[in-house]
Amino acid sequence: METIDVFDLIERMSALIRSEERKKCAALGLQAVHLQALNYILRCNRYSDTPAALTNYLGMTRGTVSQTLSLLEKKGYIKKTADTHDRRIVHLALLPEGQTILEKARPAELFIKAGTLLQKKANIGDYENIFANALTALQKANRSQSFGQCKTCHYFTTTDDGFLCGLTKQALSQTDSEKICQEHTVVLSRY
Repeated sequence: METIDVFDLIERMSALIRSEERKKCAALGLQAVHLQALNYILRCNRYSDTPAALTNYLGMTRGTVSQTLSLLEKKGYIKKTADTHDRRIVHLALLPEGQTILEKARPAELFIKAGTLLQKKANIGDYENIFANALTALQKANRSQSFGQCKTCHYFTTTDDGFLCGLTKQALSQTDSEKICQEHTVVLSRY
């Protein structure tokens, strides 16, 4: 049996996902970058809801992200709000129209079908962890921020009153704990 090239597998999966995104986006008059920005804004926490964080997440230029955000704002999909403490900082929020368009554009059927097929395979094991570990390895190799879910962060702390970000020392809600953060730090294994 021939050895499988992991790069080729990941590259092909990405191409399939992007192809499905492009089809859905074209039908809605959007580009894939618009969908990616909306998806990020939906999933990010209050520390990461800025144009700078989005730029870092997407790995695109500030100009491209700025144009994307302007278009999404004009279409009524997002709202920009100045920070109450530092007027130079802008926060992004998804509006109901943006949520609706995001739901229409996501390639959910592709993932539902793939997930069903994977679950039928007896030897596949915990495929979600396999993909999560592959992503973490790629991020480490690229020396990029992990943008992981808050509750999986090194700084995430459970207290008697709920949750706390150990980095910012601010209280976190259950919803906060499920969002992604640009400050995410992978928990180091203690072996």
